[in-house]
Amino acid sequence: MELSPRIESWRGQGEDVRFRERRIHVHRRDGDGPLLLLLHGFPSSAFDWRGVLERTHGRRALAFDFLGFGLSEKPAGHEYTLAWQADLAEELVRQTGPAPVFVVAHDMGTSVATELMARDLRGELGFDLAGVLLFNGSILLHRAKPTSGQRLLRSPAGPLAARAMNRAFFLRQFSGLFSPDHPLAPQEAEDQWALIAHEGGHRIAHRTISYMDERERFAERWHGAVAAWPGPLSFAWGMLDPVARPAVLAGLRELRPAAPVTELPRLGHYPQIESPDEVLAALEAALS
Repeated sequence: MELSPRIESWRGQGEDVRFRERRIHVHRRDGDGPLLLLLHGFPSSAFDWRGVLERTHGRRALAFDFLGFGLSEKPAGHEYTLAWQADLAEELVRQTGPAPVFVVAHDMGTSVATELMARDLRGELGFDLAGVLLFNGSILLHRAKPTSGQRLLRSPAGPLAARAMNRAFFLRQFSGLFSPDHPLAPQEAEDQWALIAHEGGHRIAHRTISYMDERERFAERWHGAVAAWPGPLSFAWGMLDPVARPAVLAGLRELRPAAPVTELPRLGHYPQIESPDEVLAALEAALS
């Protein structure tokens, strides 16, 4: 699928690197302060972070497309696990150079973040994790409400659904994640579909969505990390999210009662796209 000039410009600002013989698209930026490690969600990519990156000019930053997403390689036969994606994050941080790391994570990326926190708890993490900001991720899956498309992809019919996925189906599902005050813009919609369909990524969605099964399998490990990790942990939440609903945030507050919370009352599942200024404010509060 042809990529728009916006995506081509974004691609030109990054680079491709190899990890375990796979091609990964990475954006790195030098600057001040801790390294901001930006972890995206399903089914999108680091392209989601461009507005936040523009507003944090002068800060060190690292954003990348997980394997199977965006401009990274999308192998059809790969077993997609969050442990693999967390290993990738660790290696990219190592390549970027020694510095404290502040993780900002959305959606699927929140579970990669909690895996990094669990490793840090056990003294197994390869970098200094200085802080974490999580927003709009269905970490407590039993409190979330996955879309009909997500449920279909996780079902026995998932491989067939992935093969049949098209632009119209995707855009119906994706547009429903945005708030009434900040609807999905037409150009954003086309770019998001192009990035997902790039190199056939939509055809493996039944594989890349397996992270939701892991959220059930590793609930004790990852929920325990939310409760017990000793570093500064904050939450920011689009309160109109129909998937990672306020009920998820309420459960996280029960796990971590002292954690600072920024509620974003007019935003949906993608605050970093809908209102990057509000995400920036939440990030600055967490960093301080």
